[in-house]
Amino acid sequence: MSWMDRFRRGPKMSAPARDAARTGSTRVRAADGLDVEHLYLWVAERRGVEGFVEPRTAVSDVTLLLVAHDGEWTRRRVPSVAWAHDFCNKQRIPSYDAAVVGVPQRMRDYNRRKKLEGGL
Repeated sequence: MSWMDRFRRGPKMSAPARDAARTGSTRVRAADGLDVEHLYLWVAERRGVEGFVEPRTAVSDVTLLLVAHDGEWTRRRVPSVAWAHDFCNKQRIPSYDAAVVGVPQRMRDYNRRKKLEGGL
């Protein structure tokens, strides 16, 4: 081995793998059938539900936040903002843009109650 071998580059590095699951990529997961099914079941089992459509961010896709009359809530990814509003219309529940109106106080109260009970 000559002293010039120290300056030679090793084997050429290959391009990054295209398999996101294998490489640990942080791609945003799209909504799937389980998310949609959960929303339908959740609405059917509760009363006084309102929908809050949350816009896409750097770390999450468009989500639909459903809040029941007592403040219980669930959040799931949805295909689009239009899909979320259409879902709420078909279920006959009001829908709002969460970026404009925020989340309801009853949801924050529910979270506080659950935290004090040790549930969250």
